[in-house]
Amino acid sequence: MISTGDLKKGITIELEGGLYQILDWQHIKMGRGSAQVRLKLRDIRAGHTIERTFQAGEKFARARLDRQAVQFLYSEGNLYYFMDSETFEQSALDAELLGDALDYLKEGMSIEVLSYKDAPISVELPNSVELEVVDTGPGFKGDTAQAGNKPAKLETGVTIQVPMFVNNGDIVRVDTRTGQYLERV
Repeated sequence: MISTGDLKKGITIELEGGLYQILDWQHIKMGRGSAQVRLKLRDIRAGHTIERTFQAGEKFARARLDRQAVQFLYSEGNLYYFMDSETFEQSALDAELLGDALDYLKEGMSIEVLSYKDAPISVELPNSVELEVVDTGPGFKGDTAQAGNKPAKLETGVTIQVPMFVNNGDIVRVDTRTGQYLERV
């Protein structure tokens, strides 16, 4: 059990039968009455965010998540196959479980699978990935980083906004948390 005084960002707790990761927390002490803790929580299975307020001193069940380093091998229909980096065993995950991670997943990439009670519940990508631009409009002479943005389709099929100087065939670094262009590699 973990009390409200020990809460931190990133901790995963069990709440009302669900798994929630703490995104943010605030300790609130009003003039009268007891202190409260306001939590911003992300449902790990469903992906949505909620805010809840609890009395100071309440206790929560801390969820123990297992992290397993895997390498993406290939996809077949709705299934995506991964290889455990230590045991070399292969396993398949459904596209629904991967969610937005599919936008940045390419063959040979290493990610972490989060499991709860031996059942995979989500994946964790690196903070940034390098992907090739396969389709974008032409850049013109004199364009600079401040000139504006244009859409670019990447090798995984996702479309992001890139600066005007980025051309087809360029490798760009993309932030997997926000989906934004970081730099040309």
